[in-house]
Amino acid sequence: MTETAITPDTPTDPQTLADAVTQAMWSRDRATQGLGMQIQSVKPGYALIRMVVRGDMVNGHHICHGGFIFTLADSAFAFSCNSYNQNTVASGCSIDFLAPAREGDVLEAEAVERSLSGRTGVYDITVRTLGGKTVALFRGKSYRIKGEVIAGLQLADGQA
Repeated sequence: MTETAITPDTPTDPQTLADAVTQAMWSRDRATQGLGMQIQSVKPGYALIRMVVRGDMVNGHHICHGGFIFTLADSAFAFSCNSYNQNTVASGCSIDFLAPAREGDVLEAEAVERSLSGRTGVYDITVRTLGGKTVALFRGKSYRIKGEVIAGLQLADGQA
């Protein structure tokens, strides 16, 4: 990794960096915004994102289409694994649907980093209703690629 000059605007702690990365990603993430998702919390290796199941998200069984639940989980995955300001993409993921979500339900996807080693990571994302019912379990595997979410930002010790 190339050293970057530290400026007065460079975040010097992991939470400040995660906050800056979240703002930068959010400003460019039209898919997440378009589905009405709201970021509740992002910390290094962690994200909590909320989405209301709208009428246009309901399938022919009058339950939330699984693709929307997957997208919510995938967005939480993306914000959690990019929170270190290193461009990170999914190398694989799986989802298990455990219970239906219905129109009007408020869903939360909580992403938790389980492993981070070199360029790869493993994240578990639980999708629940606000009432606590688990709707889906998603596991994402991440891979770091070249570049930074916010170009030029790194921590003083050279790691982001």
